[in-house]
Amino acid sequence: MRLLVVTATLIMGSLGLNAQQVQKQKGTDGKGIASFYHDKFEGRQTATGEIFDNDKFTAASNKLKLGSYAKVTNLTNGEVVYVKINDRMNASNERLIDLASVAAKKLNFQGNGVTKVKVEAVSAQEGRMAISFQNRAKAGSTTNRL
Repeated sequence: MRLLVVTATLIMGSLGLNAQQVQKQKGTDGKGIASFYHDKFEGRQTATGEIFDNDKFTAASNKLKLGSYAKVTNLTNGEVVYVKINDRMNASNERLIDLASVAAKKLNFQGNGVTKVKVEAVSAQEGRMAISFQNRAKAGSTTNRL
């Protein structure tokens, strides 16, 4: 039993997680409706103080902590995107998450306006790495079109 506890602690430590973070993340997962920001919010200040940019992989959520990261899966087509939570939605908004246009495009639902999603909190390390990869892929696809 002691070996199991030590092994689990080492694994979580190597992933940059502790038991408290894992517990917090577990309660923030959910399924619901995603939408995306209107262009009129471009250049406005978000709840974290950042300036909103529809070309960055960010999102607004009333469930996830500001500054946290999330993996968002489109339940209609299986597409996945990682985002950083940098804003809050209107308190009366029943949607689960509001994504920047670049994220909605990656999930392939911009034409519909909304889609059903699964949102999972992820570690900061995983979120930053995935967003970095998405940015490189986005830059590569722009270059390939020229």
